[in-house]
Amino acid sequence: MAKPKPSLSSSFFLLFLLLSLTATPSQSFVHSHPKPAPTSFIVSSCRATRYPALCVHCLAAYGRAIKRSDHHLAQAALIVSLARTRSAASFVAKLSRARRIKLRELQAVRDCVENMGDSVDRLADSVRELGRSGRVVDQDFAWHMSNVETWVSAALTDEDTCMDGFGGRVMDRDLKAVVRRRVVNVAQVTSNALALVNRFASRHGAVKVAGEP
Repeated sequence: MAKPKPSLSSSFFLLFLLLSLTATPSQSFVHSHPKPAPTSFIVSSCRATRYPALCVHCLAAYGRAIKRSDHHLAQAALIVSLARTRSAASFVAKLSRARRIKLRELQAVRDCVENMGDSVDRLADSVRELGRSGRVVDQDFAWHMSNVETWVSAALTDEDTCMDGFGGRVMDRDLKAVVRRRVVNVAQVTSNALALVNRFASRHGAVKVAGEP
């Protein structure tokens, strides 16, 4: 059976988000003009996440596009997570070219870059899969959402694993602190995205079950 295509409105939404993130700074996503106040829908939805203040901060700028759609909210959260993970991976990769980096530190950085790269791939797959879930029903919806939840969870594990190589006292403290700051932020954003994906799957799935004869 051919895979269902995302709806036209979903495609436009994804394009809007991708263009918006391309036009904004990768680390803070702060616009040159004041960021619009978050909508009540975003604020209330972000209460389901582990880091609600960060969730609101990341998604406030896209309130007009998200409106009151759980689907669009989850998509936006995933796309923001993907953008931040790519930025962090690029940042960590640059550390491997530092002049005074030691061999063990270099290996830890390279392992981290590999883990972050895996996370980027999983999040990119998740964005596409979530887009496909917009027009499917019943078991097909559950299957697509199971894929998304599995891949985002794996991406979060990849991000957490990134720091494994920086343990021990022999590692440079400054290097460890710099990497940890970026990776922890990315992991928190991805954790929030996973919570919103789970929320969408639960709420949308419940609606479908309730509507069955």
